[in-house]
Amino acid sequence: MNDSSWGAPPQAGQAGYWGAAERGPVQGAAPAGPAYDAPEAQQTRPMPIVPDVPAYGGDQDDDRGAARLSGPLFSNRPPQTRPYDTPQARPSEAAPQNPEPMPDASQPAPQPQKKSAGRDLGAAIGVGIGLGVVIIASLFVVKAVFVGVVAVAVVVGLWELAKRLDERKGIKVPLVPLALGGAAMVVAGYVRGAEGAWVSMALTALAVLVWRMTEPPEGYLKDVTAGVFAAFYVPFLATFVAMMLTADDGAFRVLTFLLLTVVSDTGAYAVGWRFGKHKLAPRISPGKTREGLLGAVSFAMVAGALCMEFLIDDGTWWQGLLLGLAVAASATLGDLGESMIKRDLGIKDMGTLLPGHGGIMDRLDSLLPTAPVVWLLLVLFVGSG
Repeated sequence: MNDSSWGAPPQAGQAGYWGAAERGPVQGAAPAGPAYDAPEAQQTRPMPIVPDVPAYGGDQDDDRGAARLSGPLFSNRPPQTRPYDTPQARPSEAAPQNPEPMPDASQPAPQPQKKSAGRDLGAAIGVGIGLGVVIIASLFVVKAVFVGVVAVAVVVGLWELAKRLDERKGIKVPLVPLALGGAAMVVAGYVRGAEGAWVSMALTALAVLVWRMTEPPEGYLKDVTAGVFAAFYVPFLATFVAMMLTADDGAFRVLTFLLLTVVSDTGAYAVGWRFGKHKLAPRISPGKTREGLLGAVSFAMVAGALCMEFLIDDGTWWQGLLLGLAVAASATLGDLGESMIKRDLGIKDMGTLLPGHGGIMDRLDSLLPTAPVVWLLLVLFVGSG
């Protein structure tokens, strides 16, 4: 319909757009049309006169006017008087056409949602304290016991990784040579240093290649590739923790390594949870923020300065600042690296062994890549001692 149909007067012989339909016949006018020429016209009741008052407020309410035409005005039954037949009593005039919804007084207003860590925080703290007690006790009582703790963690981590690869990707990693070679790698790193670690790594990779030959050739390449990757990712990186322990102040070096990594993670969590707004790597780990990274760097640098000044022989505070910065970077990259693996596998956690934490690999993610960084910087700053 064009605009002219709203303003042009009705032509001769035609009714107005709404006038004739709404107003009905004019009182006193002669009836016309076939309905009044037949005898049955005497039985037709006169149509009620509707006052020429806009009932619904103008053109915007045409739909309501159309609905009104289907009422008693065009019925043979007499019109029934309802409480709102008068303009003063019509509810459409008493209330606005689109009233705002009234709040339900019986329902309380929704409370603002609090930020959640996404895990059982109480269980996570309890498990963390328990692990800390075991590690510290073995570290300062008998060094060989601590090496055994590291070897056990490596074997469990390899088992979790191999299980997830098999479940999600159908990759069957040779777990037996990996577990034996991984434990031997940690011990060799403690006994023979870097040379022993490299030799054990090479022998473990060779054992993975040979062990897989006992099975059908289908999938051989992906299985041995994943096996060599697992050997490097878990036990080889863990050997640097054992090599730190061989120094005269080895227990304090390992303690510094653990403290800085934990403080970095704690700073990232605390600052990111409270102030985090800008995503760091949303496609890899949506929960990590740039503000959290700044928190990790700040916390780790302060802790590094304190540790180098008071725990490490011949260490200085400025070396601790550099050490803390490097730890924050490596721990964050390690966390993102495992997040990439878990996203590729379509899982949230590597395991369920540690309540509130996930699996062993979920706690080793930032420790493993940080171990060689701390070992190297300590050797450069204060020697291998």
